[in-house]
Amino acid sequence: MSEITTKFSSRIFRILARGGMETYVCLIGGFIVFVVIFMAVFAPFISPHDPITSVADPLMPPNSEFPLGTDNLGRDVLSRIIYGSRTVLLVALVSSLFSLVIGVSLGLLSGYAGGSLDRALSLIMDSIYAFPGLILAIAIAAMLGPGISNMTVAIAIVYIPTYFRMTRGQVLSLKGHLFVEAARAIGADDKTIMFRYILPNLLSTVVVVFTLNIADAILTEAGLSFLGLGVPPPTPDWGFDLKSGQGFFTAGYWWLITFPGIMIILLVIGFSLLGEGLNEILNPRLRAR
Repeated sequence: MSEITTKFSSRIFRILARGGMETYVCLIGGFIVFVVIFMAVFAPFISPHDPITSVADPLMPPNSEFPLGTDNLGRDVLSRIIYGSRTVLLVALVSSLFSLVIGVSLGLLSGYAGGSLDRALSLIMDSIYAFPGLILAIAIAAMLGPGISNMTVAIAIVYIPTYFRMTRGQVLSLKGHLFVEAARAIGADDKTIMFRYILPNLLSTVVVVFTLNIADAILTEAGLSFLGLGVPPPTPDWGFDLKSGQGFFTAGYWWLITFPGIMIILLVIGFSLLGEGLNEILNPRLRAR
């Protein structure tokens, strides 16, 4: 598996080195994502204040001491933005990884095995896919209760069918190719064919879907937190801070929802640009156009 990953990474770097519009799109998105990840990793070192402690008068507008102002409890908004990136990235990345592993594995098995197993798994996944993603995530999160782990599970379940459908379709197309027949002819077993011959041909599509999935998961996480189904207070979270500042917006305290909202939009745009750029780079037909 490490050899496959190394070859795939070197391929991306070779294409990036050629330049082109898709390269700049990918780099812009990657830069935004890198900045937010850097902010999350080094939050204890770059955050000016404790995000859950009152450090000044409530509802102070942006000023030299507090560049993004303070919230209704006197907490520094900038510090909550910095620490909130940890919650958002943790939930989005873990839920997307969980969806990827389960969805790709089931899709690979279903598409390759076929028969009654394929029909049963396809029926289950289509049933889940029929529900609007946010509505299903709300229902699952409400059933499990608030909390980071429960919210992560709720979001992960929503996106498993996306990977399943994509993987199953690709496997159905690839398993009839000559290289699969050649692998069977030399005595390769089913497990070897699936993971050594078919799976590597899915990586480019999986990577693109994964980055776009993270962007969608960020919006879903923000929606669940906004509805009170996410992290419990006073944990820093952009969606929760949007909800907390909503009631003060009409009174003129615009900064309480403006800056968390901007961060959500920026991070979603970053992952979306990264995904679209990788799609252009890794898809030969799109590059040919």
